[in-house]
Amino acid sequence: MTTEHNVAQIALFTALIAALGLIPQLTLAFGVPITAQSLGVMLCGTVLGARRGFYAALLFVGLVAIGLPLLAGGRGGLGLFTSPTAGFLIGFPVAAFCTGYAMERMSGLAITWAAMIASIIGGVLVLYAFGISGMAIVLGRSLPEAALLVTAFIPGDVIKAVLAGLITAALYRARPRSVMSRG
Repeated sequence: MTTEHNVAQIALFTALIAALGLIPQLTLAFGVPITAQSLGVMLCGTVLGARRGFYAALLFVGLVAIGLPLLAGGRGGLGLFTSPTAGFLIGFPVAAFCTGYAMERMSGLAITWAAMIASIIGGVLVLYAFGISGMAIVLGRSLPEAALLVTAFIPGDVIKAVLAGLITAALYRARPRSVMSRG
């Protein structure tokens, strides 16, 4: 792959994360919204692989940090890094990397299952580790208390992991070379 192609793929997936923020959010009582953007983070890893997925999510976080209103609900700016969502936002690049890394290591597994499992590992478990830690710090709660707060996200995130698996597999069937985590 050429450098230009890599840059284009990274930019495309950064835009995908932003576009998924246009789906209306549902904000929970403790200030953390349920959005579709974590599906974009999962897809960064399952499609682009660890390194490119990391860069796409990092670019997204950087654009949010400089104030672009790319998060669900049109939010952006440095203030988000002191909000209950800070841990999730900071965790996006690491979650994309871990999803891609897991996907790359499961090359012997059917692509749908590999993408679903990788999405649960990186896009749920790793992202939750960051999110729970951030919520505990910002909300002044213990880790178990913060973990209890995120249980509302689990069903939706499992659905997103299944969707990531199905989307990645469909993309692979249509254009195998576009799923860089497999090549």
